[in-house]
Amino acid sequence: MIDSTVPLLLRGYAWLPAKRRRAGDDGGGLVRARLLGRPAVFLHGPAAVRFFYDEHHVRRGGALPEPVLDTLFGQGAVHTLDGDAHRIRKALFTELLMDPEAVATLTDTVVRHWREAAARWSERSRVTLFDEVAVVLATAVCAWAGLPHTGRAAARLARDCVAMVDGFATPGPRHWRARRARARQERVLARTVERARAQGARGKVLERVAGQRDADGELLDARTAAVELLNIVRPTVALAWFVTFGAHALHRHPELRDELRAAQEPSFETAFAHEVRRFYPFAPFVGGRAVTDLTWGGEPIAKDSMVLLDLYGQNHDPALWEQPYRFDPRRFLGRPPGRDELVPQGGGDARGGHRCPGEDVAVQVVGALCTELARMEFDVPQEQDLRIPLHRIPTRPRSGFVIATVPTGG
Repeated sequence: MIDSTVPLLLRGYAWLPAKRRRAGDDGGGLVRARLLGRPAVFLHGPAAVRFFYDEHHVRRGGALPEPVLDTLFGQGAVHTLDGDAHRIRKALFTELLMDPEAVATLTDTVVRHWREAAARWSERSRVTLFDEVAVVLATAVCAWAGLPHTGRAAARLARDCVAMVDGFATPGPRHWRARRARARQERVLARTVERARAQGARGKVLERVAGQRDADGELLDARTAAVELLNIVRPTVALAWFVTFGAHALHRHPELRDELRAAQEPSFETAFAHEVRRFYPFAPFVGGRAVTDLTWGGEPIAKDSMVLLDLYGQNHDPALWEQPYRFDPRRFLGRPPGRDELVPQGGGDARGGHRCPGEDVAVQVVGALCTELARMEFDVPQEQDLRIPLHRIPTRPRSGFVIATVPTGG
């Protein structure tokens, strides 16, 4: 089988749907490929989500390519663990990111920093929304977590977190910027962890991570603790992608801006956030390796094969979503998404499994900031490129979504 790594890199999100069409797959079957020199199979659909997240079938340990670890997740991160080691480390994240009070506090902190920043934007004729939102999110999550990053340090952290996400799925300059960004922030945060341990403080997210013990009862080494701090900060900053997509949706569908602005209940805000996460492309798939020889849909999967779960395709599957390429938040009103249906940040169980524990944070923060956007007065200058290229992973509007905070006519 010809290796498909280069076609995947060239075609991005469009590669797997095209391969499915060529294979005549109706959405629930198995698609074979060869990636990075290894046999790989792609699964799709709610039943595949349950199959994929069963640790008797698929393990994450040893499955993530080194370039992804050195940019996106970090060496030794929770994403690389299975079994008891994973459950113990994952409990740290569920405790910090799934508690309703903690989620509400973080969301309120983000909104407060957004409003402070938005007041300053009026002093400039135009701002690039993606860049500004990343700084807001970095500053807010650091304040919430007890990290000493403010001002320029928070802006640098924002740029580095964006670089980590932007460069994980590509070779070349973007990838090397991502590696340098991760190495730089791991050094900074490792020193921060060491200072927190020396001071013996308790209560903040920083001190909770600094005091984390693994399955062997030993404290995480300072670098691994820094990796896990970044795995709280980096995904929060990455919400800049979804907020910018939300701005894009409001620009394309101005009637939704009125609905968000007038909404008295959080249900429409939540539905809007779900639809942004469903409709717009972010992660194309997630991966693991087959624990043993398996069978899916009557097709064999050899032990140690790469097993990849198709996220982008499932979020646009007409068998699951009516008119999947239509942006319509109302599809989620009165119908919360099924756990294994909507999978922009992975599937399965968030507490004991590998699903992102920050999903509640993502929904609330994205919904809140899109509502803030709907209530702002700004113009969208025409002389910018708002196209979202599907060949680029991760993608976003090419211009970063420039807004004019005063009317363009004067």
